[in-house]
Amino acid sequence: MVTDDDLQYYEGKENVMIEILAYKFSKTNFEYMKKIIYILLAASLLAGCVLNAVTGRKQLSLVNESELQLMAADQYSTFLSDNKVLNPRNNKDAEMVHRTGTNIANAIGNYYSSKGQESILEGYKWEFNTIDSKEVNAWCMPGGKVVIYTGLLPVTGNEAALAIVMGHEIAHAVAKHGNERMSQGLVQQMGGMALSVAISQQPQQTQDLFLMSFGIGSAIGAMLPWSRQQETEADKFGLIFAAMAGYDPREAIPFWQRMSEAGGGSPPEFLSTHPSDETRMKNLENFMPEALKFYTPR
Repeated sequence: MVTDDDLQYYEGKENVMIEILAYKFSKTNFEYMKKIIYILLAASLLAGCVLNAVTGRKQLSLVNESELQLMAADQYSTFLSDNKVLNPRNNKDAEMVHRTGTNIANAIGNYYSSKGQESILEGYKWEFNTIDSKEVNAWCMPGGKVVIYTGLLPVTGNEAALAIVMGHEIAHAVAKHGNERMSQGLVQQMGGMALSVAISQQPQQTQDLFLMSFGIGSAIGAMLPWSRQQETEADKFGLIFAAMAGYDPREAIPFWQRMSEAGGGSPPEFLSTHPSDETRMKNLENFMPEALKFYTPR
């Protein structure tokens, strides 16, 4: 499997690789052929790496964001039709979710607009829905399609903590983490084929990959968890997004403590792709000064 270190090593060495290939193709040694295939794979992945405007790091992005948003809109509609959606007009929990999400969406929209970076949210058509379910879960699809499960609300306990969760999930989408995982999945499971081809030739497998990439449903989400790096980025920018919307980012630490207690015992960090509870708390404390710069109480 090609790693981030491999990509960094091969970056900027395209001419050298061409010379190597020309020489190696003159040989018949099988080991040379394996190396050639490896180099070609690394080069193709490098071509798909782009600099993320939010996080500032390079990500694998083989999927057009507009295509992903179209797929998200379709899957979101299907999900809502298959689940009990609470109406914010007559349900206070759903009203709070809608209000909190709208506040965050407006805040980050205004922020990126003021920075001349409207393209970060291009194509976003925000939706905030609350699902009647005991599951402790929340997620955000590309294009701003957000779902909160009622099972999460006893753990959040207040609107500021809810904003921390929503900021976190929105950060995953805005930082294009799902696109990154979808791209990795297309490489690992489908040989790097384009999304449109995958949908046409392997629709069920592509749909399953999409659902896994965005953690929709507890069983599916557990199959493909966020990487430590993605989770830490979502913690950082989620704090900032909540603070921008006027919610106290310091609520994050007691919330994640409650979340840890609600989840019971967790595996050691080296066995998990998520930060350990201790590491997460330290990261949140480190991120807090920056987040507080954006905070003005509502």
